[in-house]
Amino acid sequence: MGIEFKFWKRNFCIIAHVDHGKSTLADRILEICGAVSEKEKRDQFLDNLPVERERGITVRSQTAHLVYNLDGQRYELNLIDTPGHADFHYEVSRAMAACEGAVLLVDATQGVQAQTLSYANLARERGLDLVIAINKIDLISAEIESTKLQIEELLGLDTHDAVLVSGKTGQGVEELLRKIIEKIPPPMYDTDQPLSALIFDSWYDSYWGCVALVRIITGNIKKGDRVRVFSTGKIFQVQRLGYVRGGDIFDGELLEEGDVGFIILGTKEIADLKVGDTITSADNPVKEPIPGFREVKPVVFASFYPQESGDYERLKTALYKLKLNDYSLSIEYENSQALGAGFRIGFSGTLHMEVTSHRLKDEFGIDVIATFPQVAYRAVLTNGQEIEIRSPAEFPSPDKIESIKEPVAQVIIHTKQEFVGDVFRVCEKRRGRQVDYKILGGVAVITYVMPISQIIFGFNDEIKSISKGFASWDYEFKGWEEADIVKLDTYINQKKVDEFSLIISREEATRVARELAEKLRRIIPRQIFEVVIQVGIGSRILAREVIKPYRKDVTAKCYGGDVTRKIKLLEKQKEGKKRLKMIGNVEIPPEAFIEVFRVDKEG
Repeated sequence: MGIEFKFWKRNFCIIAHVDHGKSTLADRILEICGAVSEKEKRDQFLDNLPVERERGITVRSQTAHLVYNLDGQRYELNLIDTPGHADFHYEVSRAMAACEGAVLLVDATQGVQAQTLSYANLARERGLDLVIAINKIDLISAEIESTKLQIEELLGLDTHDAVLVSGKTGQGVEELLRKIIEKIPPPMYDTDQPLSALIFDSWYDSYWGCVALVRIITGNIKKGDRVRVFSTGKIFQVQRLGYVRGGDIFDGELLEEGDVGFIILGTKEIADLKVGDTITSADNPVKEPIPGFREVKPVVFASFYPQESGDYERLKTALYKLKLNDYSLSIEYENSQALGAGFRIGFSGTLHMEVTSHRLKDEFGIDVIATFPQVAYRAVLTNGQEIEIRSPAEFPSPDKIESIKEPVAQVIIHTKQEFVGDVFRVCEKRRGRQVDYKILGGVAVITYVMPISQIIFGFNDEIKSISKGFASWDYEFKGWEEADIVKLDTYINQKKVDEFSLIISREEATRVARELAEKLRRIIPRQIFEVVIQVGIGSRILAREVIKPYRKDVTAKCYGGDVTRKIKLLEKQKEGKKRLKMIGNVEIPPEAFIEVFRVDKEG
């Protein structure tokens, strides 16, 4: 008894920068292992969310239990395909918790990119064994030797045994499977320990309720067993268990040490199965939970309101179901005079926000109005109290503020040397402070410290545009720095509309105020009275726009006679408009809120 190995099992994930071909490679691995029939075969087989297939990105880590025969030995492989975008960094860290190794995939036409570096470092921190695979070698533009040099210089990894593959044609994939089996160790477990299973993902099924995706660390579990969820102490009986392959689940009799699979405990309470929690035996529990995941801190905050007020309860239910498998979401109730009941939601980035909005529509049929995304700020008040400001509504009166700090990040940009000057210009325009610049493997690696508020909107598009697509970037939270931050208020006919308020730096205030006022002038429909739009800081107005009223020709019925008749009618119309302006409310359609805060307006 004691420490043993399951020598025929391998648990590994595929990590790479976005668009380097993870999902395509996963498709070839599934085909070679016989997990996908010709009838089932499709591109991005493991991506089963509509938003993933529409946009060609991976949002959620997907698992596939595979069987592969090598040299007469049968191996069980648990493959996890991970997202590549920086907004889903936490998804990748969760997937790594269930693995002993990872395939580090690098595109031979693009070389080492920002997320390649980030995920390689994360894998090494977690003690994973890395198998290097250089992808897209079938393309004419592939630069294999240059890519190897970048991997060695930027990542510090030896490439003598790197596997050359093409996820599109399948070239080299069988050699990669051999390398995975040879280099990634089998799972290790302690035979003297009771059941401990780590929940590293979960989702909600309308029939079965909450489904937990687990990695069995020690012990085993079978249908009918009584288990305890460590954090809550609640006891359940296992209703169903087995393995997962993309969106399909396959029943099994037993999950044992080293296995990755699903467990259904018959609960429909989302809070009962939290990601990072430990499932153990009810009769012989472990004394300590499996060392958990770090608490996820949202980076961006925005409010979601249902377009149809009657959809509030549906939106609430949908958000909490999404949170079950999207641990990065934070959700708080919020109420708006203009938009009604809704939620203030924390996201890991603006792409994460877009994807969440898409999923609400695709999976639950709910259209939402989203307000402008904001980062959180910290304010020290004159009474010494420190508060966190997550929305413009929480921004204190200027006379009560002693100082404000904003979150800053270290941004690392990889690009060709010819674009370095333009990258400097963009970063400095966005209040960046250069801290490092070097050339490695023919690639310029530029490091800036920048406010997070400056990189969540427009930065990605601008960097891609000035580099003609030959740049990638990643960021890491570095802390808080004091800044001159103000709140922009929007007034429509002297009435403040909180939903159009923004928190920004003082130096940007005038430009943003003019852009916002001009956009509102174009979006808000004409009324039967004049509409005045003002944007400013407190009582200081920075921008003003006017929407002219509809004009009815009240003199049309005058045929001949003295001109004073027309003057009297026009004066009467003017008095009527004054009364309307005084008692009338400006009609702002829901589309205006969507359009003015549309994510694609970046820049």
